[in-house]
Amino acid sequence: MTGPAHSGSDPVIIAGAGPIGLTLALALARHQVPSIVLDEGTGVAPESSRSTVLRTDTVGFLQRIGYTRVTADGRSWTAWRTLRRHRELHSVELQHDDVLHLAQHRLLRGLRDAVSATGLVELLPESALLELEQEPGEEAVNVHTQRTWLRGSFLVGCDGPRSTVRKRLSLRFPGRAAADHYALATIRADLPFPGEALLHRDQPRHGGAPAAREVVARPLPDGVWRLDWRLPPRAPGFSPDQLIEQLRATLASWNGGKVPGYELISSADYVVQQRLATKFQVGRAFLAGDAAHLLGSLGMQNLDEGLRDVDNLAWKLGLVWQGCAPERLLTTYQAERRNAVIARLRAVDQAMPLLQPSTALLEARRSLLSGSLRRNAPLLSDGSLGTGRLGGAPAYPTTPGRGRSALTPTLSPTSPGVLVPDLPVITADGTQDRLRARLGRGFLVVLVAPGTGVWASEHWLGAGLMPQLTEATEALPLPAELLVTEEYPGAAAHTVLLIRPDGHLVAAVEGHRPEDLFDLADQARSAAAELPVPRSATGLGSRERLTAGQS
Repeated sequence: MTGPAHSGSDPVIIAGAGPIGLTLALALARHQVPSIVLDEGTGVAPESSRSTVLRTDTVGFLQRIGYTRVTADGRSWTAWRTLRRHRELHSVELQHDDVLHLAQHRLLRGLRDAVSATGLVELLPESALLELEQEPGEEAVNVHTQRTWLRGSFLVGCDGPRSTVRKRLSLRFPGRAAADHYALATIRADLPFPGEALLHRDQPRHGGAPAAREVVARPLPDGVWRLDWRLPPRAPGFSPDQLIEQLRATLASWNGGKVPGYELISSADYVVQQRLATKFQVGRAFLAGDAAHLLGSLGMQNLDEGLRDVDNLAWKLGLVWQGCAPERLLTTYQAERRNAVIARLRAVDQAMPLLQPSTALLEARRSLLSGSLRRNAPLLSDGSLGTGRLGGAPAYPTTPGRGRSALTPTLSPTSPGVLVPDLPVITADGTQDRLRARLGRGFLVVLVAPGTGVWASEHWLGAGLMPQLTEATEALPLPAELLVTEEYPGAAAHTVLLIRPDGHLVAAVEGHRPEDLFDLADQARSAAAELPVPRSATGLGSRERLTAGQS
């Protein structure tokens, strides 16, 4: 079912034309929602030393909203290794596209190309937001830019750490101003571990190079590497000469004491902050990405979390804008996403003393403890690889969330709120696809039906549960699509899954009762305080169930 759009609905206004703002515009376009993106710059994405690491779920999200070149623009890693001096403590073999590393200017250019391919996004260069107005009871937000006044149905601040939207909403941004300190160099070189990412702690020093506690090397396309040296938080950054000395010492330690040929492309010094806005929503205005939170210690990627903000918010704005859900659904964005970031920051606070002792003396003492660093080495990879509590996709176990979001890989794939795995599926017209490729437009109803892959679709599309489930899906109070899969981890045959547009599971029920499916969908779109545990469909006889070989 699709609801009518509000008569005369205004576009969503997005402040900020960085990766988060452009991604939100594309995600809204997938829901047929128009947007205006305010770009305080000229629309050019110049080359820079900044790069970003994306995980499988965020890469898939970018691909399905239209950035089809993301994997071509980035570099996949084959492995992640953690070393202390010359000993390997931990190693993780990676599959293709488990982790993707790309330069931020390439990401911006790819997103801009995707935006230009849709007629639902208007980019306004040199149009920084100056003021905003929200009138009580009005279904609009008025925005004053450098050029004109604009009227939008909603406003989303994707305008970075110094967010004007956040300031105009009078929201505080507390946290730590210097959680970590790094020196960065981007080089072109042939290193002896091609395709691998490496964290090297307590590197052997050569000559008079300045002390750095650890260095991380991450490959980029075209033989380029990004090297980040962690420095004491209050220490001065490297001078140009010290950077070259440290770079040469690092390269020599990986090359038998000899410095290989290299080209220094760029360098920078940066401080990682940990901050969290006191609210993500005020009325019809929202914050996302760096405007809402900053985190980046222990290898975590704030852009990944910003993309998850967008994925969570876009479908909710889409349903409300299209008239398919009440506005109270939008309150779940803050409940879910802010709790997820809180859980992430709490995990960092717990891990930091184990992984990054605050003094050299404490670090020396810890290194004497038998197996201490080796035992904790997997934690060092979690943030960088997008795994565990430091990097894995969050679960929203109460939809909408009351309480803390789960950040643990131990939840069952059938637990409400988890991000569903990517599996082969078959559409109602017999087309084969991937589950996550179908996300982003509406809810998904997925039937687990073993044997469907070996039988022609005409033999089972009209058999067993399919007619009843097709009718129930069409009757749902929101846009939905019916899919079938051979198997789903932890789910028995004939299980029916209801999945949100961002890929998080609403519920898994045994068999099928139309009233259960309708109630679950209605509560998911209506922001009910708690989703009930649906009844098992034990009343269905075996002849009513879809099994392999039925026709």
